[in-house]
Amino acid sequence: MTKLKFLMSLHGRLSELPEDEVEERLNFYSEMIEDRIEEGLSEEEAVAEMGSVDEVAEQIIAEIPLSKIVKKKMKPKRRLTPAEITLLALGSPLWLSLLIVAFSLIISLFAALWSVIIAFWAVFASLIVCAFSACALGIGLAVFDTAATGIALTGTGLVCAGIGIFFFYGCRASTKGAAWLTRKIVIGIKKCFVKKEAV
Repeated sequence: MTKLKFLMSLHGRLSELPEDEVEERLNFYSEMIEDRIEEGLSEEEAVAEMGSVDEVAEQIIAEIPLSKIVKKKMKPKRRLTPAEITLLALGSPLWLSLLIVAFSLIISLFAALWSVIIAFWAVFASLIVCAFSACALGIGLAVFDTAATGIALTGTGLVCAGIGIFFFYGCRASTKGAAWLTRKIVIGIKKCFVKKEAV
C-alpha cells in the first residue's frame, strides 16, 4: 500500500473524529513513514510497518477522549427547523427519560464492578492487619502469659497471612480484569460514535 492510499484510508476511517485531531494524527503518521523511507525502506515497507489501517485507527480512537468525540458528534450540522424543534420538545419526556435511564444504568454497572474490586482489596487489607495483630498478640501471650493460647493465636495469624498473600494475587488479577473491561467498554462506546467509512 502506498503512503497516499494509507493516509486516505486512515482519514476515511477517522472522518467522524474532530478535524484537528485527524489532521494531527495524519501528519504524525506521514512523518513516521517519511522517516522510515529516509532510513532506506521502500514506501510499501514503511507503510507496512505502521500496521493495518484498522489497527492504527482503533489505536487513535482509543487515545482520543470520549468527551471530544461526543462533542463533535453532537454538534448540529445544520439549523433545526421549527417543526423539528417542536417534535424534540414534545418528545422530550420520553427520549430524555430514556437517556437518563441509560446513563444511570451504565454508571451503576461501573459503580457495582468497582465496588466489588474495592471490597476485595478491603478484605485483603483486613487479612493482613489481622495477621500482624494476631502474630504480635500471640507472641506476647506466649512469652508473658499462656503459651498454648499464644501459639494458637500466632498460628491463626500465620494462616491469615497465607490467605492474605493468595488473596493479593486474586485482587491484583481482578483489578487488571476490571480495568481491561472498563477500557474495552469505553472503546466500544467510542466506536458507536465513530462509524467506519469505506474509501
